[in-house]
Amino acid sequence: MKDSNFLSAHNAKHLWHPMAHPAEMQANPPAIITAGEGCTIRDADGASMIDAVGGLWNVNLGYSCEVVKNAITEQLNELPFYSTFRGTTNDKVIELSEMLRDFFTPDGMVRSFFTSGGSDSVEIALRLARQYHKLRGESGRVKYMSLKKGYHGTHTSCASVNGNSNFRTQYEPLMPGCYHIPAPYPYRNPFNETDPEKLAAHCIAAFEDEIAFQGAGTVAAFIMEPILGAGGVIPPHKSFMPAIRSICDKYGILLIADEVITAYGRTGAWSGSRLWEVQSDMMCTAKAITNGYFPFGAVMLNQKIAEVFESDTTGQASIGSGYTYSGHPVGAAAAIACVKETLRLKVNENAAVRGIQIFDGVKRLAEKYEIIGDVRGGHGLMTALELTSDRTTKAAPKKDKVNAIYNAIYQNGVMVRVSGPNVILSPPLVISEKETAMIIDAIDVAMAANPL
Repeated sequence: MKDSNFLSAHNAKHLWHPMAHPAEMQANPPAIITAGEGCTIRDADGASMIDAVGGLWNVNLGYSCEVVKNAITEQLNELPFYSTFRGTTNDKVIELSEMLRDFFTPDGMVRSFFTSGGSDSVEIALRLARQYHKLRGESGRVKYMSLKKGYHGTHTSCASVNGNSNFRTQYEPLMPGCYHIPAPYPYRNPFNETDPEKLAAHCIAAFEDEIAFQGAGTVAAFIMEPILGAGGVIPPHKSFMPAIRSICDKYGILLIADEVITAYGRTGAWSGSRLWEVQSDMMCTAKAITNGYFPFGAVMLNQKIAEVFESDTTGQASIGSGYTYSGHPVGAAAAIACVKETLRLKVNENAAVRGIQIFDGVKRLAEKYEIIGDVRGGHGLMTALELTSDRTTKAAPKKDKVNAIYNAIYQNGVMVRVSGPNVILSPPLVISEKETAMIIDAIDVAMAANPL
């Protein structure tokens, strides 16, 4: 490895970072992470901190999961790559497809389509939704509906169903035929409704109204995160996703669950859909499927979808989508090892307990510090603090204030993620009680040093 002086001198000089302004990154160079073990990472200066970001919602098993690393090494030595395009496959994707069918049986999923990551999974799911309806003779079903504040990736189709202007504005016009309804976000919503159950009912009514306006026979699918992640950790009321499911069934609309963040135990349940006791038609997964150690994803499909495609005799069910690295044998080997270890450790149970610990901890901080306007979480290791400069107006704080708090938390030994006014906490699912307490303590010290 190059020494720290070299790394500092060249940091962000020749590299553009995702989700960042190039000039800002050069003016304020990012932390250089050089090592990780367990739930701890280390930077180029030798400072260690607890990773309360979990990589990017994906390092569920921590940074020293030997079984996953060994699986990758062994597969590289056996078969480092071969395509799964028509005519060839590999042993690992066959094994993985069976494993995922078993894992997602309670969610009603029976088939896998492998991808290179989360955006790819959403892209494939959206495409398959249109193709499904065409195979059934409903070629007019081409529109998509989704939630404001939702996040579904960065491909043009994914960005089109995104509900956050940050990921849309600079790339418009995006794909036509995409429509959004208000998110069940009690802290900010157009109904001025703070009661989660009443708000859910308002959003459901808006959904059905939009279907009527667009024409039910024109809508292919509704896509949603069971808990909105990048939009600021927004858990809906428990009535919301079941009601969405019911309305989709009523009008013949497919329900796509974007489980890229929520699958594999993060919510305290094995999937976000299972948390709300809903079976979707498709599920998009990625991230934690390999513990972040290899780019890999999967679209899971239910029996209804499978039957329509597999019973086709016209040739129109041939899937004209996929990627060079779909079903990559090294990624599949990593996923097999990761899913086995995820189940063995029962990380969903630890996520549920530690998630409550974090949620209760940050709620106590909200009682101490006026700058914390809202706290959201309570379902596994997904928590957000929304910062404000004024609790009455809910005005967002200045960017330099948010950055100062982020830096103070970092200096106190914890890495968090900042998204707009939100401080997001999503540590590995194997995090300990002691490490969880250290996260709360670091935020406490940072808030005390940066009052309103």
